[in-house]
Amino acid sequence: MGKGTQAQKLVAEFGFAHISTGDLLRGAIAAGSPLGLEAKGYMDAGQLVPDELVLSLLKERLASDDVKNGFILDGYPRNTAQAVTLDGVLAEMGKNLDAALLVAVDPSIIVDRLSRRRACKACGFTGNDTMEVCPRCGGEMYQRDDDKPATIQNRLDTYAAKTAPLIDYFKGQDKLVEVDGQAAADDVYVQVKEVLGL
Repeated sequence: MGKGTQAQKLVAEFGFAHISTGDLLRGAIAAGSPLGLEAKGYMDAGQLVPDELVLSLLKERLASDDVKNGFILDGYPRNTAQAVTLDGVLAEMGKNLDAALLVAVDPSIIVDRLSRRRACKACGFTGNDTMEVCPRCGGEMYQRDDDKPATIQNRLDTYAAKTAPLIDYFKGQDKLVEVDGQAAADDVYVQVKEVLGL
């Protein structure tokens, strides 16, 4: 299964802070902040939000108390420029990345999985297209604009062009670890813990 599923499992077992730039941006959108409104245009089109719009949210989140026991960055960095900037920000804060986890999944499986994903309008719970009502709060489940097939394909094309070079960047730092994300979620989780030394 994908990175979000694995991040949730690590948070539950080890108490790490899960820092999803997607969630940070959606929170800014929900709050109606200028940053959120600007980011919405990029996200709805399946494009990457410009670095400067994400970095201030990320810095604030990394300064929170709950990151002291460790953190998982989900959705950032997405290109080598962001990785270099992140290295500098983390160094200033006295933090560092232990590993960069690559959950390898065939693109056709990604399109299928994400296009079936649904989120709760009330609490943000993530489920699938078999859920009409949120099992957590009873709220309405819906498909986010960025989970529609055409938008997902655009995101994958962007990934291939801009994000894939991160693999070489983190290999060069000897931080890249990889797992087979096409296996069952529990099997992937066993792999994740093993490659992360947990």
